[in-house]
Amino acid sequence: MTISHNSYFDDGVQSLGFDAASGPVSFGVMAPGEYHFGTDAPERMSVLEGELLVRIDGSADWLMYGSGTSFDVPGASGFDVRVVAPAAYRCDYLG
Repeated sequence: MTISHNSYFDDGVQSLGFDAASGPVSFGVMAPGEYHFGTDAPERMSVLEGELLVRIDGSADWLMYGSGTSFDVPGASGFDVRVVAPAAYRCDYLG
């Protein structure tokens, strides 16, 4: 098994990824801040701890997702995230 480590936004977001039985997945943490992520394939983001304020590309609405909730992001798209306190997430790559 290969585990990949990724760091984004001057280490404000870090993740560990691997190929699970269900497909590629990563688990990560986000420090407080505002970030934009692009997607190649569709993704499902699940909030494990904390809260994420999210705006999917093409939408004017910011929606709050707390622990135990998830949201889907289309492929060839992206999303903005505002993080007030440290948060943890799971990202399933659906493509």
